Amino acid sequence: MSVTTDSAARGGTRGVRTLLRVKRPGRLAAEAVALLIAVAVAFPLYWMVLSAFKPAGEIQSTTPRPWTLAPSLDSFRRVFEQQDFGRYFLNSLLVAGTVVILSALVAFLAATAVTRFRFKFRTTLLIMFLVAQMVPVEALTIPLFFLMRDFGQLNTLGSLILPHLAFSLPFAIWMLRGFVRAVPEALEEAAYIDGASRTRFLWQILFPLVFPGLVATSVFSFITTWNDFLFAKSFIISDTSQSTLPMALLVFFKPDENDWGGIMAASTVMTIPVLVFFVLVQRRLVSGLGGAVKD
Repeated sequence: MSVTTDSAARGGTRGVRTLLRVKRPGRLAAEAVALLIAVAVAFPLYWMVLSAFKPAGEIQSTTPRPWTLAPSLDSFRRVFEQQDFGRYFLNSLLVAGTVVILSALVAFLAATAVTRFRFKFRTTLLIMFLVAQMVPVEALTIPLFFLMRDFGQLNTLGSLILPHLAFSLPFAIWMLRGFVRAVPEALEEAAYIDGASRTRFLWQILFPLVFPGLVATSVFSFITTWNDFLFAKSFIISDTSQSTLPMALLVFFKPDENDWGGIMAASTVMTIPVLVFFVLVQRRLVSGLGGAVKD
């Protein structure tokens, strides 16, 4: 009996080893492909930062090298010496922060309404949210321009906040529906039995449970708003004090010769707040995306 058991154990071990040997080449290939994709995605960022630290002679060289032996801060110095660069930065921060907060608040309330309540045209409203995501932003820029002109919002930060808020809400509402739906209705009934009001349940129980989803949608809203150039160029016409950070890049585009060092340095500065925001919310973001995929 012992010999039979030992033989079966050895046979099982050999089977596991054979299975691992079969799977290992496929796993290595998948990891190699993932590594290549990561390098392809990260290389433009590396080249941007490298060009920001390169001296002017190396940037204009006809034989570019993927390194520099003489890093320089001259490009960053030209960026920060530009007039109103700090104002542009604060304007971008104000616009992006306002859009993130308002979209999260409105999307949370709207997602709760379309998930917990039954009302007429509810399905039609949800379909409209999907249709709104299919309309290209470029097709709506001219109508939005005339709308902002009629409301007297041109050359104001409101002309940037309102469109981005409108474009971020459909995605946020649709995504948060899954998180609200995942909260069992029995929990809501138990809260009401214990004496909690609808408002208390909404903000003290439901809101913390769907907060990872809010973080995931906030990342989308922040990145799209922070990097916006189309609306900033279209709606901020004459009052440059209301411009945002992407507009600062235009200073380094010159008719005779572009200042690529300044462009890369300004782009690097623009990327830092996005990275900081992502690092601060990365844990919540992973759980939020996981909940969305699970749904």
